[in-house]
Amino acid sequence: MLLEGKAALVYGGAGSIGRAMATAFAREGAKVHLAGRTASPLEAAAAEIRRAGGAVETAQLDALDAEAVDAHVDAVAERSGSVDISATAISLGEAFGTPLVETTPADFERPVVTALRSTLLTSRAAARHMIEQRSGVILTFGGYGRPPTDFYLGGFQVALSAVDALRRQLAAELGSHGIRVLTLQSTGVSEAFGDDPDALLGRRATLAEVGTTAAFAASDQAGAMTATALNITCGAEVD
Repeated sequence: MLLEGKAALVYGGAGSIGRAMATAFAREGAKVHLAGRTASPLEAAAAEIRRAGGAVETAQLDALDAEAVDAHVDAVAERSGSVDISATAISLGEAFGTPLVETTPADFERPVVTALRSTLLTSRAAARHMIEQRSGVILTFGGYGRPPTDFYLGGFQVALSAVDALRRQLAAELGSHGIRVLTLQSTGVSEAFGDDPDALLGRRATLAEVGTTAAFAASDQAGAMTATALNITCGAEVD
């Protein structure tokens, strides 16, 4: 198994993306620690992982709360002996459908602040332990992309691009400590948005593919990769 004995934290673990990552981490042998604001969906996600034979714990917390994040990561490190993977896939509170010239500052700023603050808080909490052990992987989800011309994204795409900039800076600062920082670059998953006829493969990635890619990115098999994005857009985005 790719992640045997690893401790993986997944913020937004009850959401579809977080659950896909967590399920794959557990399948590959990691002990998964799901975190989120609402207990019942977290427990439902954990039960699904347990039924498949995975090891999982849950914690109810807000990824925007610095003290709560720090305390949880410290507790995981004490129980597990390490913090090996930190993945953040929380909801950003975005407001779709309104042109920027008509949006309110609050609606525009919300996803930007939420994305940056949650990524910073969860990454720094994990990195403090990863620095001591001289290894670890930090994953973000979303990534840059060409905004659609027929739909209004508000601050959402701006938020993802800002996280990409933060990912590069984290990678630059943490690389000497053996810590890798990567983004899973996505244009959405097929379960939520259907096929994408404009993508080179004519579709979007599935949740299962998101999970499989996340597990690979977090494993030693991707040990030479950092400061970059793994493009899982099925060819919708081409560098």
